[in-house]
Amino acid sequence: MKYKIEEKRNKIILKDIEHFNPKHIFECGQAFRWDREEDGSYTTVAYGRVLNVKKEGKDIILYGTNRKDFEDIWYDYFDLGTDYGKIKAELIEDPVLKQAIEHGYGIRILNQEPFETIISFIISANNQIGRIKKSVEIIAREYGELIGELNGKEYYRFPTSEELSKVDVKELREISKIGFRDERVVESSKMIYEGEINIEEIFSMDKVEGQEELMKLPGVGPKVSDCALLFAFKKGDAFPVDVWVKRIMEHFYLKEETPVSKIGKAGDDYFGKLAGYAQQYLFYYAREQDIGK
Repeated sequence: MKYKIEEKRNKIILKDIEHFNPKHIFECGQAFRWDREEDGSYTTVAYGRVLNVKKEGKDIILYGTNRKDFEDIWYDYFDLGTDYGKIKAELIEDPVLKQAIEHGYGIRILNQEPFETIISFIISANNQIGRIKKSVEIIAREYGELIGELNGKEYYRFPTSEELSKVDVKELREISKIGFRDERVVESSKMIYEGEINIEEIFSMDKVEGQEELMKLPGVGPKVSDCALLFAFKKGDAFPVDVWVKRIMEHFYLKEETPVSKIGKAGDDYFGKLAGYAQQYLFYYAREQDIGK
């Protein structure tokens, strides 16, 4: 992907960059540590940093960073090494995906922190994005560390597996309002901290092996494992199935009520190695257009 980089005081400007729209990226259901600002920009927290992202014409302004952090963190976080033009060229042969891609043309799959992603999607089970965002933010504020301030707001890093493994379950439920997910969060944190599950090894596994490993954690089923694989472990063939993906697959492809397990298989069959990218375009399109509701 071709673009020019300009560095100015406390900001990086990506000039003439394609396939990058902050609204599409942050509002397509893959991340929970973001705020939409009054000027239409988005502030995100990742890897111990706070970043404001704004689209101005054909440029993307990354405010609150420098060239070193861009190269060390944000280049990979925004998946800038992946050619989305090439991915789209393959996917638009499918007429439904052609419409979905036109609607969410600026989606990029974020490469997020593995532990935070796992815990966030455990919290996401039978939950709404607004509540998930609020709970994750509370957990970061209560158990993480202050990492900075931007536009008058303080931001906190997400706690480590060690920190969350030592949290009292009842306290966590009362503070974060995550209900029945409290025990799952603490127990999963303990298993990861104590090395019962080595999440770093998942990077070298294939999708099926990664699913099996992640589903050893309480609160991690097929959907949560696929979300973690896609959004943190760079498994572009993972195909998470939630209510919106189920609806759009039934509406456009399967033409009948279909069990979730079979929809995941259909995603593999239809989209193959690009299933994860297809899922993001379809999810955003279905939710924005209320397809199948």
